[in-house]
Formats: sequence, C-alpha cells, structure tokens
Amino acid sequence: MKIVSAIKRVPDDIQIRLRTRFDEAEFIFCHGMGEARHYLSSADVFITYGEDLDAEKLQAAKKLKWIMVLSAGMDRMPFEKINERGILVTNVRGIHAQPMAEYAISMLLQVSRKEKKLMEQEQKQEWNRKLVMNEISGKTMVLLGTGAIAQEVARLAKAFKMKTLGLSRSGRSKEYFDQVFPVSQVDLVLQTADFVVSVLPSTSETKHMLKAEHFTIMPSDCVFLNMGRGDLVSSEVILEAVQNRQISHAVLDVFEEEPLPEDHPFWSEEKVTVTPHISGISPEYVPRGFQLFEENLEVFLSGAGELRNIIDPKRGY
Repeated sequence: MKIVSAIKRVPDDIQIRLRTRFDEAEFIFCHGMGEARHYLSSADVFITYGEDLDAEKLQAAKKLKWIMVLSAGMDRMPFEKINERGILVTNVRGIHAQPMAEYAISMLLQVSRKEKKLMEQEQKQEWNRKLVMNEISGKTMVLLGTGAIAQEVARLAKAFKMKTLGLSRSGRSKEYFDQVFPVSQVDLVLQTADFVVSVLPSTSETKHMLKAEHFTIMPSDCVFLNMGRGDLVSSEVILEAVQNRQISHAVLDVFEEEPLPEDHPFWSEEKVTVTPHISGISPEYVPRGFQLFEENLEVFLSGAGELRNIIDPKRGY
C-alpha cells in the first residue's frame, strides 16, 4: 500500500513513527502538491489539506481508496467525482477546538477591553483613562454550530459565567450549552445575544444563511465573530450592520474573498477587527492531525473498528 502526503514539513519524528509502526506500507512525504502530484497515480491513500485537490488530479489517482484531509473545511474538494468513485474521505474535525476557542475568547476580550484603542494610545504615547471598558462575564453567547469547536468555546465561556446558547440543524442538547435550538429558531435566539460566534462550515445550507434582517434582530451592543466560513454572510451586510450601529463590532477571521483585498473597506472600519484566517493556527496542529490519521490508518489496514470523522461526499461534511 502506498501512502502519499502533500503536507509540507511533516516533522521527522512523525515520519519515523509511521514508517516503524506500519512497515507494510510505503510512505512518500512530499513538500506540497507540486511534488505529490507525481505520485498520485499509484497512491492508495492521499493526505492533503483538501484545497489543492481538484477533479483533474483526482482523475489521475486511479488507485485511490482514501483521502485524509488535514483540515475541517473542504468546500473546494471535487466531491461529485469522489462520490462517483466511492472514495473514502475523512478529516481532522475537532483538532482545531483548542486554538479556535482561545482565539474566540481573546477576540471578545479584545473588543470588550478596548485593546485596539489601548495599543493605538500606546503608540501615540497618549495617557487616556477615559475609555469605556466592558466585561464579558455573565453575558449571553450564541454559537452558530454545536460541534467540537463550538463546545470548546462554550466550555471556556463558562469560566466567565456566560449563558451559552447553541443553534444546530437538529437542536439536540450538547455539553457546555445551557440550551440548543434548531436553526429554524434563529430569530428568537439572536434577540438575546451579547456575542454571536459562528463556527459553521461552508455548505449549500449555510451559504448566506445570515442576512441583513438578522443583524437588525441582534441587540445594538452585540459583537459578531465569524471564524467558520466567509460565505455565511455577505461583506456588504456586515459592513452596513456596523456602520448603521445595528451591532457594536464584528471580528472576522474568514471572508468571501481571501486574501482580503487591500482596498476592502473592512481594513479601515474602526468597528471591524480583521485577522487573516489564523484562528486555528497552532504548533500542535500537524501533530494532532497525524495522530488522528495514525489511529484511522490502524483501523483502515486491520478492517476492525470504525474510522473517525468520515465525511459524506453528498453533503460535503
């Protein structure tokens, strides 16, 4: 069995561990897709970030049985072709939970404690103690999505004695949430939010799910944070919401167009915090991803047990 990885800079200790544990398999670790594509025709298993795999490359991978995606978002993958060929797809859903939850709490604190303004004053050597500071403790957080990332955000929010409300397709109860509602009740839930945090993936159901009317429902002092996918809501809607004071601030880590163009009005809007799609970045990301792959590979080779994070290609998640 040939296993090809397009992940750049896989640490030596991970490569050695995999080759030692699975000595019946041949591992080829490549420095990106440019190199990996030369081995796709003979690959049984392919490890990728997903966005670099298109229909043309998939066509060349005649023997491919399993795609391990070292990412949670897979909206650029050729799922129609994958489904036609019956290729197994798994991802690393859940390993982003810790860094993304820390990002969310840090950004909410940044807005509430006026950290952007404080840093600006520091640069100007301005001693101004008149800034109006707020607290996040005891507030209500509404989370769009209730998966592993949202649950970790909710868990940390509980340290600040927040009320945590979730929205999901099913409305099923989840740990660390005071209450979970079906998406059909989004209007009702948004009315109560001090903070709205989205971790939703990009699917046909979530694309432009939030519209202008949803921001009119939110309290005017609400903070909106999106670290799921940028097509949840159009840029124009967010911009109008902050400029019309429908919400107090937007923290955006994901965008409809990435990289965000240099002339985009988000950059200069005081009530918008822009970060370059980095909420999930952590030095532990690749080790955690390969640990999950290693566990799944054991199941895949032995045929005993069930793989974690199997993706439905018809849904894309």
